[in-house]
Amino acid sequence: MSQAAVAQLFKALGDPVRLQIVQRLSQGAALCMGELSKDLGISRQGARKQIQALVSAKVVQLHPAGREVKVQLDTAALQQGRDFIAALEAQWDQRLQALKQFTEQ
Repeated sequence: MSQAAVAQLFKALGDPVRLQIVQRLSQGAALCMGELSKDLGISRQGARKQIQALVSAKVVQLHPAGREVKVQLDTAALQQGRDFIAALEAQWDQRLQALKQFTEQ
């Protein structure tokens, strides 16, 4: 995953409303716009704007279902974000281990 894609992913997840949408979708089921916008404190059109930002970051996918559009979480994008964080964590673990060894000498 490119750094630009990682940045776009974390930017998309940085908004509280979008994060709440992702949490709702993480339950596993695809949801329609009306279900997602319920109790978010924003209009259905506002929810569409937030979902479009998630689509642009490839966090969710849209699937037509009759008159409705279902929104489904794309776990592959989240896994790429997790991999990025794991790589950073591994670098810091190595640095801390090197510092520990240095201070013990």
